[in-house]
Amino acid sequence: MNILMVLTSHDQLGDTGKKTGFWLEEFAAPYYTLKNAGANLTVVSPAGGQPPLDPKSDEPDAQTEATKRFKADPDAQAVLANTGKLADVKAADFDAVFYPGGHGPLWDLAESRDSINLIETMIAAGKPVATVCHAPGVLRHVKAPDGSPLVKGKKVTGFTNTEEEAVGLTKIVPFLVEDMLKQNGGDYSKVGDWQSYAITDGILVTGQNPASSEAAAEALLKLLA
Repeated sequence: MNILMVLTSHDQLGDTGKKTGFWLEEFAAPYYTLKNAGANLTVVSPAGGQPPLDPKSDEPDAQTEATKRFKADPDAQAVLANTGKLADVKAADFDAVFYPGGHGPLWDLAESRDSINLIETMIAAGKPVATVCHAPGVLRHVKAPDGSPLVKGKKVTGFTNTEEEAVGLTKIVPFLVEDMLKQNGGDYSKVGDWQSYAITDGILVTGQNPASSEAAAEALLKLLA
């Protein structure tokens, strides 16, 4: 099975002067979960090359078994340093796509015509799409084949308003993931902040937060089994 992973290229946290990007656990956990299951992984980003890492996801308290494994894995680091370009991707070459989060995707991937087209093409072809934490934000402008918002009437989750409040970025982000999913007609649910929670509805998988990364990848594998 060929699985595409799409990472952000956006590294600015609004006008704060601080850096953002992708969240390390949300890349590392799915990367190893999918790879261990025998998947061939291709990693891309809008700009290609090394995607920006959210520095907070590299702090000691954010480390997990998967991030430690990644730091000791030169092959995985090389994959990450040399991502292809999202614009060059053909949906026909892949069986599924996984979007790790971090705040970066709210700025670039959510508005990217390449990303929107990719997801719409995958869904229309009956191929699973998985997103975790802030990455459900990439579904903001994605339409179902009938022209309605993709998430309308679907069971979904994503980074909660209270989790965003806890990290102090409610007024910084371009939109709140929870609010957007509800506004687009999603049947949004959540569990306690920072607890693992992933939902599958049809061929769409969404995960709530970094702790949900592995569960979202496992849910994607179930759809491909």
